Amino acid sequence: MNQDRTAQNWARQSIQAAGLRATSARVATLLVLRDSSAPLTHAEVSDQLAEHEIDKSTVFRNLTDMVTANLLRRSELGDHVWRFEIIGETEREHESHPHFVCIDCGTVSCLQEIQLSNKSKTESSRLGQVTEILLRGHCHDCV
Repeated sequence: MNQDRTAQNWARQSIQAAGLRATSARVATLLVLRDSSAPLTHAEVSDQLAEHEIDKSTVFRNLTDMVTANLLRRSELGDHVWRFEIIGETEREHESHPHFVCIDCGTVSCLQEIQLSNKSKTESSRLGQVTEILLRGHCHDCV
C-alpha cells in the first residue's frame, strides 16, 4: 500500500510540475505508462484504465495534454498508430531512445541503452537533428 501511495505521489508531482492539474484520471494514466516496459497505444492505455471507469475520450485528452506539457512523448513507429511513453528525467523533449519493432507480431521494445556513435552523430547532423531511431526485425518469439 505504501508503494502505491509513493507512486501516486510521484505521478501527482510530475503532472503538477508540468503545469497540469493532477486529476485522478491523469495520475492513473501516467502510472500505466510508468509501469510499461514499452510505449503504449491509446487503446492499450484505455484497456488498462477501463476498470477505473475512465472513458476512452478522457484517456486520449489526458495523453494529448501530457504530450503538450512535455511529460510524455508521442511516437509513430511506422504502423500509423501513435504510441505514448514518459519522457525520462534525463531526456530532453526531442530526444528519444531507439525502439525495436517486430515485423511479424508488432511487438515494440525500448532500446534505451543504445546510442548513436560519434561518427553517426556527426554524419546525421549534416541532415538535421535525429529525434528517433527505429529498428525493425524479427523478435525472439517469431524467429
